[in-house]
Amino acid sequence: MSEPVAHGHHGPMKRLSTMFSYLQEKIQRDWSDRDLTQPPPPTSDITMHSALDHSHNFFEYLVVVSLRKKGEGTYEPQITYQFPKRTDMRSSQKEEEEKSLKAILLFCFPEGINWAPLTEYSSETFSFVLTEVDGSRKNGYCRRLLPSGKGARAPEAYCIISRVACFGLFSKIFDEVEKRRQISMAMIYPFMQSLREAPFPAPGNTVKIKSFIPESGTEIISLTRPLDSWLEHVDFRTLFRCLKDEEVLQVFASAVLERRIIFIAEELSTLSQVLHAVAALLYPFTWQHTFISIVPSVLIDVVMAPTPYLLGVQRHKLDEVIDQSDMLIVDLTEGADNTFITCIGDESTILPEKLQMELLQELRCKRDNSTSEELKKVVSEAFLSFFVKTVGHISSHVKSCNSRQPGVFQKKSFCKAIESKAVRHFVKRFIQTQMFDLFIQEVERQPTQEGVFHKKVLEDQESKKKEKANRVWMKGRVV
Repeated sequence: MSEPVAHGHHGPMKRLSTMFSYLQEKIQRDWSDRDLTQPPPPTSDITMHSALDHSHNFFEYLVVVSLRKKGEGTYEPQITYQFPKRTDMRSSQKEEEEKSLKAILLFCFPEGINWAPLTEYSSETFSFVLTEVDGSRKNGYCRRLLPSGKGARAPEAYCIISRVACFGLFSKIFDEVEKRRQISMAMIYPFMQSLREAPFPAPGNTVKIKSFIPESGTEIISLTRPLDSWLEHVDFRTLFRCLKDEEVLQVFASAVLERRIIFIAEELSTLSQVLHAVAALLYPFTWQHTFISIVPSVLIDVVMAPTPYLLGVQRHKLDEVIDQSDMLIVDLTEGADNTFITCIGDESTILPEKLQMELLQELRCKRDNSTSEELKKVVSEAFLSFFVKTVGHISSHVKSCNSRQPGVFQKKSFCKAIESKAVRHFVKRFIQTQMFDLFIQEVERQPTQEGVFHKKVLEDQESKKKEKANRVWMKGRVV
């Protein structure tokens, strides 16, 4: 429920279930003395109906979370608006969904209960992931802003829960929600209803939403899904604005070996965007361990977990994490004197030196004023090329007796086929990770793979064949 991500074996799933149970119990304990053991009357029928199939819809529901003053300088979040309402829940489902709602409240305002009314507040958009007990995932997209009004007031948060991972698309949806909120809360309903009824577009396609606004008339809103669906939740600009290329490679190297990594920043949007960007660098592999882009204050002791994780922690909690060892703590402050507050010390030597230089060379193709899509192309191709060069020959070392039986990975011959000693040393460490193990299981089940990575592998193999043929031809001419 908190954001751990895992798939695969009983071992990883057991760790996931333990982490999941711990976080659920932690939320339940820390909120048990509050008035939120039951949702407030206006929203008592909001639920996350796990039994419904929303895989082809834009979203499951939208909630507005406001801060209610409890005492001097203390507030608690409460849900003040929801769409759509659901009333047909069984009692067992309601109990489970109430726990999820409390998690949403925590992630919308992870700083805790201490707030001061504000007259100015720059809106920010961030995301989090809710992981169900069965391992299924829902994405939470959140925009925090200062509601219209006069005088000092507390910010409020709009949160959309969706099975779809596409940050840029939901950021645009929030622009439309915010525009309508300035007119009236009632203006949000017809727009969200139109969006809910629209089919979610295929990669590269556009869906058009009609929406009426008083004094403006009917508007046509175009929502386009990125062509590369595996990158649609990612914007690399914040990562490369906060870190130098060499520092990004050190973070990548630590993530590849599934180490504990904590990112520190003040802005929620910075933490959210950087953590999702780092996870995307691992494609075609998937981070299999705990992943919490924004750690709520009441869950800060998750940093003591001995298992691998990617965590985002706000700066005011830094003192509570720096006493941890055997991890990488990354300061995302632009121009920070010491980017790596804590490190193991070998981060710059994990990746083979020659491949590091090639990665840096490819990353230099990006420009300071690159658009998000331009940067995606440069960065994704650079890191994809790294994996093609290191483990691209994997399919050639999965052997099966016949097409009806799963293949078996030949680890010894796979490693032996790597000519470079430095690359072989790196790969021997990498194949011990959970992300490689889950990937190879999929290849064993289906040796003939499709997708961007395997397409790049085939292109690389064809390129090498042509180079070899050219060398033979040139040698023949010389003779």
